[in-house]
Amino acid sequence: MKFIIDDKIPYIKGALEPFGEVVYLPGAKTTADIVRDADAIVTRTRTKCNADLLSGSAVKFIATATIGFDHIDTNYCGEAGIEWTNAPGCNSKSVEQYIASTLFVLAEKHNFELKGKTIGVVGVGQVGSKVARFCEIIGMKVLLNDPPRARKEGPEKFVGLKEIQQEADIITLHVPLNMDGEDATFHLANQEFFNNLPNKPFVINSCRGEIVDSRAAKVALNQKLITGLVLDCWENEPDIDLDLLAGCEITTPHIAGYSKDGKANGTSMSIQAISRFFKLGVDDWTAPNIELPQQTKIVLDGFMCTEEQIIAKAVLATYDIRHDDAALRANVQDFEKLRGDYPVRREFPIFTVQAKNIPDETIEKLKAIGFQIES
Repeated sequence: MKFIIDDKIPYIKGALEPFGEVVYLPGAKTTADIVRDADAIVTRTRTKCNADLLSGSAVKFIATATIGFDHIDTNYCGEAGIEWTNAPGCNSKSVEQYIASTLFVLAEKHNFELKGKTIGVVGVGQVGSKVARFCEIIGMKVLLNDPPRARKEGPEKFVGLKEIQQEADIITLHVPLNMDGEDATFHLANQEFFNNLPNKPFVINSCRGEIVDSRAAKVALNQKLITGLVLDCWENEPDIDLDLLAGCEITTPHIAGYSKDGKANGTSMSIQAISRFFKLGVDDWTAPNIELPQQTKIVLDGFMCTEEQIIAKAVLATYDIRHDDAALRANVQDFEKLRGDYPVRREFPIFTVQAKNIPDETIEKLKAIGFQIES
C-alpha cells in the first residue's frame, strides 16, 4: 500500500510504515502526480482534495486530521467512490482554552468582570458546547444559536441570531463553513450583521476565516460598530489583510485548536479510521510521546482575590493568548511558519493547581474546568 501524509501532522511517523510505503510532504506539494498511485491520503486543511488532485488516482480513502472538512470536495469523493473522514471534536478542548484565555485578557484590558456579561455562542457543536459550558461555570449569561440543532432538538435551548445581535456583550463564532443552503455561514458576519449590534460587542472568530466578511469587519472597526474584534481565522490565509490585523484587538495565526492534545487526538482518529477502512488491525492506535510544557504545576494563592481573578490566573498560566498575538504582529509574513512551528501548549487537565486560600466553591469550578487540584 502507499500512503501520502502531510508532513506537519505530528506523532504519525511509524504508524503506517508497517503496512506499506509512506511519503511525507508539505500540504502544498501534495499534487496529482504524487497521489496517482496512492491508496490513502492523511491531510490537513491546506490540501484541496478535489477532482484536480484526485481524478484518475488510486486513492480510496482520505483522512483529515482536522475538525473542518471544507477542503474536501465531498460530492466529488462520493461520485468517485472515495471514502473520507474528519476528526470531529479532536481539538474542541483546545479552542475552549483559547476562548477562555481571550475572555480573561479582554476583561483585564478593558477592566470589566465576565460574570454577568452576556455571551452569544453561534454554533453549538463539539467546540461551541464546551465554550458555552465554560462560560456558564464562570457566571456568564449564555445565549445559544444553532439552527440545525434547534430544528432537530426543538427551539427551547436556542435563540435566533437576531437575539444574540441585540443582547450579547460578546459574540463568539463556532460554525462550519457552508457556502449556501438553509444554513449558509459564508460571510455570516457581514455588513448587515455588524450594523445591528446595539451593545457594540466584542466579536471572536476561531472557526473559519470566510465566516467574517473582512471588508465589513474593517468598516465595523472604523465606525466603532463593535468594541473589538478577535481573529484567529482569516480570509485568504496566509495572505491576510494587514489593515484588518492592525485594527483587531487580538490576532493569532489560526492556532486556536493547536494544543498538543488536540493535534494528538486528530492524528489518532485518522490512523484509527484508516485502520478500520483497510482492516489493518490498529483500530485502537493512539499518538505516543506527547510533549509536556516545562511546568505543569500552578501555585495559586487566592488571598485578596476574587473568584474570577483566581480562575483567570489558572487559565492564563496554561495559555496566555497575548504571546501568540505578539508573535503574529511581529512576524505576519511568517503566518504559516508560526503555525507549523507552534510551541508546546497543553490543555487544562494536564495542569495541577496547588491551591492556597481558595474557597471550596472556587475549587469545584476549577475542577469542573478540568484542572487537577492539590490542596
